[in-house]
Amino acid sequence: MSGLLVVGDVVTDVVALHDRPLVPGTDTAARIRTLPGGAGANVACWAVRSGWADVRLLARVGTDRAEWHEAELRRAGVRPALVRDPEAPTGTVVSLVDGSAGAERTFLTDSGAVLRLSAADWSADRLDGVVHLHLSGYLFFAAPSRGAALAALTSALERGLPVSVDPASAGFLAELGAGRFLDAVAGAAVLLPNADEAALLTGAATPEAAAVALSRTFPLVVVTLGAEGALLAAGGEVLARVPAPRVDPVDTTGAGDAFTGTFLAAYLSGARPAEAAAFACRAAAEACTRPGARPG
Repeated sequence: MSGLLVVGDVVTDVVALHDRPLVPGTDTAARIRTLPGGAGANVACWAVRSGWADVRLLARVGTDRAEWHEAELRRAGVRPALVRDPEAPTGTVVSLVDGSAGAERTFLTDSGAVLRLSAADWSADRLDGVVHLHLSGYLFFAAPSRGAALAALTSALERGLPVSVDPASAGFLAELGAGRFLDAVAGAAVLLPNADEAALLTGAATPEAAAVALSRTFPLVVVTLGAEGALLAAGGEVLARVPAPRVDPVDTTGAGDAFTGTFLAAYLSGARPAEAAAFACRAAAEACTRPGARPG
């Protein structure tokens, strides 16, 4: 048994890098690229890049870009199980990256087939040979995909397998509600929110307080802090604070996914949580130095 199974999302990223603020009503010069993306897919690719050989991905895509996405995932070393949706297109995210604001990004999201993954697409035998299940939080934001995520979570817990969850989006999380999300992911062993998500889930004023509060429910909580690194908590206490390397960011899209995939690969390989987070911070910093969300 050596598999890491990611259940999540595959999308087409349209990344627009602009070096000055957008000017409403007229043109703003930008460098635009179309790249493979999706939080779940990115996590899977970074986990392979970080040394975990058997990484599998379950996601739903449209028939329009299915072959391209499957080829890109296989090229990265991921074993994809892509459910092809004959009605909805592959999800698309337009990422506006502002070079004048530290490569901060704004997303325009068309979920397409992503949130149409359903419990019918799940089978417990997908866990055969798997040692860990990771769920992308995007799945919890619509009824069909929430059913798929809950089915996978239930199957994993019945087998005694550990589960990690990335809440994925502060905006969608606010719409769903913290209580509903926390109820849905009950039983997870590792929660990996960013600072905004941790604040929404707890109402705490600081990332430290949020991490401590969440660690009373989840055995290990890892809160990412962007350029400030990450902090870890367990059992109602902060375990460690890990700094991030300083880089000149080009595109911060996917930095959190790089952190999550690398953290899981290191943690499952036996690294202590703080050590795994240090590896993950370096990967996230690397991800910021070029366009797109996948490893180079």
